Amino acid sequence: MSCHRPEAAAPAATSLHDHNAFDRMQPRMPAPVPREARMGARVVAAGVAPQGVYRPNYNILTPHMRSPEYVQMSTAAAITLGIMPGKMHRCGCTRCLNLLLTYPEGCRANCAYCGLARHREAERDYADRNFIRVDWPAVPLERTIDIVAKDGAQSPFHRMCISMITHPRSDADTVSVLKAWTARVDPSAIPVSILSNPTTMTREDVKRLRDLGADIFTVALDAATPALFDRTRGKGVQSPHTWAKYWQILHDAREIFGPQKFGAHIIIGMGETEYEALSLVQELVDLDGHSHMFCFFPEQGSLMDHLPATPRDQWRRVQLARYLIDYRGVRVSHMRFDHEGRVVHFGLPVAELDAVIDEGVAFRTSGCPGKFADDVSACDRPYGDSPPSDIASYPFAPNKADVRRIRRQLRIVPKAGS
Repeated sequence: MSCHRPEAAAPAATSLHDHNAFDRMQPRMPAPVPREARMGARVVAAGVAPQGVYRPNYNILTPHMRSPEYVQMSTAAAITLGIMPGKMHRCGCTRCLNLLLTYPEGCRANCAYCGLARHREAERDYADRNFIRVDWPAVPLERTIDIVAKDGAQSPFHRMCISMITHPRSDADTVSVLKAWTARVDPSAIPVSILSNPTTMTREDVKRLRDLGADIFTVALDAATPALFDRTRGKGVQSPHTWAKYWQILHDAREIFGPQKFGAHIIIGMGETEYEALSLVQELVDLDGHSHMFCFFPEQGSLMDHLPATPRDQWRRVQLARYLIDYRGVRVSHMRFDHEGRVVHFGLPVAELDAVIDEGVAFRTSGCPGKFADDVSACDRPYGDSPPSDIASYPFAPNKADVRRIRRQLRIVPKAGS
């Protein structure tokens, strides 16, 4: 795991719990779901008709809402659209409109870290479940498109993303949403990304989405290794996903969408080593793709909600190293790692590393690009992986005080006068 000795180093970590090791991050097993709660049975049987925007309310029965007529969106996106009141700490909400497919039956997968997982059927109706720390209101697709189309060039959104879930209708409804969007919103003005569900997809599905105007195709690997994937997304939690199928669709996307137009999500801190995560980042770069990183945060109601969030030093090391690999031409082979797989040298001279840290871009939310720069994401996901009091992914440009804090978290002493 090492080669030549670069000048820029991160101090070797000494705490027993400065990173989330594999043996600490075991999910709970899902409990059986009563028959009367399966497949959205209560919502379907009640047949309550939706009336406009549905804001999650845990005290009433969720209306019977389905894609493609309805989609869910993050609280930040709903505020940006003017559908919900509110504002976000230190940022103007979000530049990416993420549209999540929705059905009373919910997602049929059971990913251990996800608030939308199937095992929550008895606890909460699908449209009421929290996801990446916030509620996701359900909104008529037509109303959403009306607002964006009316704004035209003045739209605050740099990108739209259709997020699929594991459901028999997901592939067909993604096509319907994409067609409805591109019929009224120019995809050259607001490009479209697809956050795919490889488990239900074929190569022809990938090609069709490209032909209909999708710009970028992403696969949420989330887990950085096959063993971790199986434990959190596959047989280990009675879920249908497989590492092999995800990689098959990822390779299809590479061939169909082309260089720099595909990528994979990776969650840091679920039990992988830093070396394993960064080796995956390197593999994606070598395929001419990109990585989009998320800091593990224990989602309330998930099978991993009892486990610790990713320690900040682990997260910052991987954030910085990933940025260097993706955008500065540094390779994993240029870095050095300790016996626990933690980064101890970043592969750059000290002055160059200091300059990258001070720029702050490495510590911003990573995702599909917007209109500012290739390394500044449209998908800024405000506080999706941390509270505002302890920011993991900055949804805005870090200021000098933020950079000083980042340096402390990296265990790199702040420069004199900074």
